[in-house]
Formats: sequence, structure tokens, C-alpha cells
Amino acid sequence: MRARPTPHKSKLVELLRNSKLPEDDRVAAEKAIERYESWIGGMAGIDATGNELVRQLVDLTNEYKKSVELDLIWDSGRDFLFRQRGQLKIDNSIIEEFLPWLIDPRVIPVLAEQDLYAGPAGAFAAAYFSSSLTAPDSGISMKVRKKDQDFTLSRRAYLKASFKPDFPAEASSSMDVWLAYVAAECKTNLDKTMFQEASATSHDLKVAVPAARYYLICEYLDMTPISTAGTDIDEVLILRGKRLGSHKRKEYSSAANRKRLRSEYADYLEANPIRYDVVRRFVDHLRSLFEAKDPNEEDVVTKGYF
Repeated sequence: MRARPTPHKSKLVELLRNSKLPEDDRVAAEKAIERYESWIGGMAGIDATGNELVRQLVDLTNEYKKSVELDLIWDSGRDFLFRQRGQLKIDNSIIEEFLPWLIDPRVIPVLAEQDLYAGPAGAFAAAYFSSSLTAPDSGISMKVRKKDQDFTLSRRAYLKASFKPDFPAEASSSMDVWLAYVAAECKTNLDKTMFQEASATSHDLKVAVPAARYYLICEYLDMTPISTAGTDIDEVLILRGKRLGSHKRKEYSSAANRKRLRSEYADYLEANPIRYDVVRRFVDHLRSLFEAKDPNEEDVVTKGYF
């Protein structure tokens, strides 16, 4: 079994340890952890393969996500969880924990032969040296720049540098890094500033690993769509739909209004689940990545192109 990271569970545990969490919300947070364990157990117990497995994973995640958004955050009689949800990352970390469950040989059979890591990582973006021309042999000072990504398919690589060809321990710099061949940034509400930041990040990662693919995955779109053709982003995937307008979000700012408008919001969540077809599109992108192979010279000559 592939070890899967648990970024969402970590946020729930941090929430319970948060001294600012109102006592009224503590019981709800404990119940959320129970529902979390049920969600994970449900996904682990699915007996299906291929796209049917993907569909059931999406269904279970939608059920769990709705319970967090509605029962834990929305139903709170205080404003702490609702107003701090972006900083606490209680609900938006669910997607980060869900994505690695798609990396399963029952979904992508070739994964059975691959040794890779699926999950959040500080992806390698560049290596540089802070040494000078007059630096001693022991002062090569190799440094690495990383980009934190919410989801990666990556492999660990080991780097070593020295002014000496035999790499003596006392005069060498060495470190390990994650080379991200697939990277994805997960956003709850994607706006133009986030898109521009992702454009810069995708460029850095593809300079470091030219074969990499970069995806921007959001729940709701909060901007006018921009073509990715002029960027190094392979695709923007919108899991749920368009973000609620600011006038509606303002109505939901108080606990009293949230209680009064609960059924309205519940209907909105029901009408905007994580869409199976978009998740499957992401899975299909991953499948195509594993199907791609280096061209064979004889085949290329026969076909006349590569």
C-alpha cells in the first residue's frame, strides 16, 4: 500500500489545539474527526477499479466535504470558523488529501511498476552556488530553491557538489530534493492574482524539470477566464463552478443570517459538488503522462515524424 499524506487531518488536529477555538465548536470539531475517519475508511474499502473507483472516491469526498462545510463551519453559532476558514484551511485541505487517492494502480495500472511519491511537496525549482572565486575548497555552498505545491507526483533525487572530483565529505555539499513531474496548486477561489502567481511558479518548475506538467485546480472560479496558452500552466481545472457573488457572501457573514439561510446554502452546496467529469479529466491527463514514452529511432524513421 502506498503511504498517503494527511494534510487535512493535520488541520483538524491543529484546530482542536487552537486556543482561540470557541468551546461551543470543540464538540463539533471532535465529531468532524470521527467523520474524517469514516471518510478515509470508506475510501479504503471501495471494491472497484478504473473510472468506477474514481466515481466512488468523488462521491464519498462530496459527502464528507459537505459535512465539514455545513455541519462544522456553517452551523457554528460563532463566527470564528466561518471567518477564519481561509487561514485554518479546514475545508480547502480536503482536496489536497483527496488527490493522492487517485494515484492507485486500480485507476492507473502502470503505477504498480512506479516508485513515486504522491502528495504535497517542496518541489525542486533551482540549484545555485553562493560561493565566490576565492572560496576555500570546502566552501562550494550549494543551495536549492523549492516551490511548495499542494499536490505532486514526484521522485526523490540526491544532489552532490564539490570542487574536488572525489567528493570528499569535508569539502562537499549534498542534499536530497523532490523532482515534481506533475505539480498542482489547489485553490478554493481562483482569482487573477493567484493565476499570475501560478504562472510564475509553473515556469520555474518547468525550467527545473522540462518534462513536468503543471495544473491549477480550483473549487470555484473568481475571475474572468484567461487563456493558459501564454503560460506554462497545462490546464486550469474547475471542480465545482463559479464563486458566489460578493453581495451573497456578505449576507452570510453573521451566524444569525447563516442559521436563517441554512437551507439556501445547503441547496447551493448540493448543486455545486466536486464534479466527477472534471476529476476524471485530471486522471486522464495522468494516464496519458504514463503512456508517453521516449521515441524509438526505427519507429520515428518509419513514421517520418516525432
